[in-house]
Amino acid sequence: MLKTLKDKKLENFFSTNNKTKKKKNIIVGLSGGVDSSLSAALLVERGWNVEGLTLWLMKGQGSCCSEGLVDAAGLCEDLGINHKIIDSREIFEREVIKKTTESYENGFTPLPCSMCNKNVKFEEMMNYALNKKEFTHIATGHYARIKKTSSIKILDCKGLKFQEFLLLRGIDKNKDQSYFLYSLSQEVLSRLVFPLGEMKKEETRKEALRLGLRTAQKPESQDLCLVEHYGSMQIFIDKHIEPKEGEIVHVNGKVLGTHNGIQHFTVGQRKGLGIAWPEPLYVKSLDRVKNVVFVADKSDLFNKEAIISKVNWVSIEEPEREIEVEAQIRYRSNPVKGILIPLKNCDNPTKTFKLIFEENQSSVTPGQAAVFYKGEILLGGGLIS
Repeated sequence: MLKTLKDKKLENFFSTNNKTKKKKNIIVGLSGGVDSSLSAALLVERGWNVEGLTLWLMKGQGSCCSEGLVDAAGLCEDLGINHKIIDSREIFEREVIKKTTESYENGFTPLPCSMCNKNVKFEEMMNYALNKKEFTHIATGHYARIKKTSSIKILDCKGLKFQEFLLLRGIDKNKDQSYFLYSLSQEVLSRLVFPLGEMKKEETRKEALRLGLRTAQKPESQDLCLVEHYGSMQIFIDKHIEPKEGEIVHVNGKVLGTHNGIQHFTVGQRKGLGIAWPEPLYVKSLDRVKNVVFVADKSDLFNKEAIISKVNWVSIEEPEREIEVEAQIRYRSNPVKGILIPLKNCDNPTKTFKLIFEENQSSVTPGQAAVFYKGEILLGGGLIS
């Protein structure tokens, strides 16, 4: 397998270019899926000195990681590159499992993928690369792009001070994963490579087949590894949070029923409420203190503004004044125009912002990320609070 890739492409590279050009050393995060596998293979084909790195994230036997570990190890053997497994179960438990559980308990709808990217995946990969010293870059199979500011022309950037590296949407709009990467820093961007950023998903399958990768026809994994591991978020929640009976109340004050925990609900939810009403009702808000789920008509779900906390600026310096942005408040939603205004206070001068939408938005969900763009450039993002 990969005879053409290993024997011809690399032999040609080492016999010519390597005499005059120093190889670049890169760590590739391998999950055992087709995207990360192709990322590693393409980098090998392009002449990088590649080492695969797989993070062992889940506790217990039969986790979603187990099959991925085997496939990642086999891929590295096929490619003729080293493979390292890091036991990251403890940090994953602390930074993802625990924080996701706490978020649900407090009436929020968390975004575990962003927690994992920020505090587990990229943190572990960067630390590993820096500790080994000879590795200058890291790579993943995300559908996103990184450009130097000096390499592109940016229009309509009033009030924005761009940093050296820009995080951009992936070319494939249906697969773009930049939304989950809003917490990255300039240090990470300066060392990060996205081999699939310029490709569409259908191309990755074709390329994987061309290179004879063992994962070429592997089914797509779940977007959320917790779902893949536990079977559903409902099962995850039931395993980690004790039920607590409370009331379901219409915003007009009428008690319509009971529930067994606010962790089972999210703003905008319609199905599974277990109540009767002449018109469809939706979850309007969750009261953690009173353990109440408030429901309302769809017309009551719209908001003109939201408070965004824990904001991280990726591609620009933190703005001191209001700026115009295109805000994406859910992974699969379209960006909408808005104004972002810094809120100054003694404790945290400008990390909290008010986002005012040009048009009212439905189901603005606490705990989800609001990510700010200017065209294809991801400026930064934070949590809807």
